[in-house]
Amino acid sequence: MRSARGSAAGSAPRGALKSASAKAEWKAVRRARLRIGVITGATITLLLAVVGGVADAVMTHAQSEQVWRELRYGAQRGDPANAPVCTWLFVPGTKPLANAPEGFPVRADMGRARSDGAPVERTVERNDTVYLVRTQLRADGRVVQAVFDMRFQLADRRHLWYALGVAELVGLVAAAATGIVLGRVSVGPLAEALARQRRFVADASHELRTPITQVYARAQLLSRRAAAEELPAAHRDGLDRLVGSVGRLGGVLDDLLLSASLQADPARPAERRAVDLAALARSVVAEEVERTDDARLSVTVAGPPYPVFVDGVESALRRAVGELLSNAISHTPAGGRIDIVLTRAAGTVGLTVTDTGAGFDPAEAERLFERFHRGDSGGRYGLGLALLREVLTAHGGTVTATGSPGRGARFAVELPESASPPARAAAAEAVGAGVRGAG
Repeated sequence: MRSARGSAAGSAPRGALKSASAKAEWKAVRRARLRIGVITGATITLLLAVVGGVADAVMTHAQSEQVWRELRYGAQRGDPANAPVCTWLFVPGTKPLANAPEGFPVRADMGRARSDGAPVERTVERNDTVYLVRTQLRADGRVVQAVFDMRFQLADRRHLWYALGVAELVGLVAAAATGIVLGRVSVGPLAEALARQRRFVADASHELRTPITQVYARAQLLSRRAAAEELPAAHRDGLDRLVGSVGRLGGVLDDLLLSASLQADPARPAERRAVDLAALARSVVAEEVERTDDARLSVTVAGPPYPVFVDGVESALRRAVGELLSNAISHTPAGGRIDIVLTRAAGTVGLTVTDTGAGFDPAEAERLFERFHRGDSGGRYGLGLALLREVLTAHGGTVTATGSPGRGARFAVELPESASPPARAAAAEAVGAGVRGAG
């Protein structure tokens, strides 16, 4: 359990973390309320639209059937001098009523009905209204044209849609109120539960870290003494396993603390500064030299001869690069090779970690970044790679994994280059350019 891990986990003040977390959760609650209101409003709108459409279709059909029924009866038997309300009967040689609409009768339909003997029905839009017209030849040999004015029926339909519009506005207001109420009743307690969970994880991890660090240091001391005093091999092996288990437990606590810190305030502006990623990578490799030597692994770091700066939280970036290297060490057999390459192009800094380990199924590339994912080969990846992606996402970067079984793995990181690197970076880069030019 390295000190770098501890600094990554405990760098943000706990009070500031809680305050930022509360703000983030309140924003999430407001977004949830808005979504509930929008969904409820859309549902009410859709229901009212369906109800309105069905009601309009039923009303239109019923009105049309009734009007055509009356119109057929009037055309066949009605008295032109005493026609029903809104109906006019036109008969050749008979003077129309004084209130008859202009433009009637339709002479073409009367001539067609006389010549064919079949009724003619049509809809005519005229005089800012709609007329239904039926023309037929009666049994007494007279041609009669019945005209019905639909203005009152059309007004009924407009009133129906006006009422539906008012109901829609009331529904939208009700939806907004429902969203607020549901947000307070359901989403609010959920946000509070999540906040309590995060606080518990952060507080528990913070409180447990010190005793676990002490246990880890004590276990290391006992392991060294056991080796120095040449205790039985079983005792030494047991102490070594204890040291490894406590170290892994400390790593999990550090991951939980850093994850809680990132969720509370991903940007952490007070801690952001220009970080030399190349120097950081070399430092991480130096910290793992004992592990790589014990495993007989060859580790190389290649990159530009000048600093490569990105903006970020140094402790979090150190944890991310450390996880990439630790993952490669864990999955590379003895005698293998790990290559770390840094590049810089078009405002982007790249870091790739390639190993000659067991690799993985390409179909699992994205699942590697899920928490506690266990691959088909039995390898368990824990929180590390999931937290790695959280760190890089919080820094505006990305990470991708490629590999194949038995052929190693390659993890590629891309981060935005620092917009304002320290002055020493520009000077170092100029020196590097001069050396290349001289060469």
